[in-house]
Amino acid sequence: METIHKREAWNKGKLVGQKPPLKPKDIWAIRIHLQNSHAVRDLAMFNLAIDSKLRGCDLFS
Repeated sequence: METIHKREAWNKGKLVGQKPPLKPKDIWAIRIHLQNSHAVRDLAMFNLAIDSKLRGCDLFS
């Protein structure tokens, strides 16, 4: 007789669902970090996402 192995759920013990929105302090921290690292493309995409309130998957599609 074959034994059945039960796998543990991938989300067991993890918080799933909608994440809380970014706070203005966090947004400015990310912007400053991107500016300091000279990541012009990433900064432009981040600003577009924040200003237009679009998700990343909506921007890249």
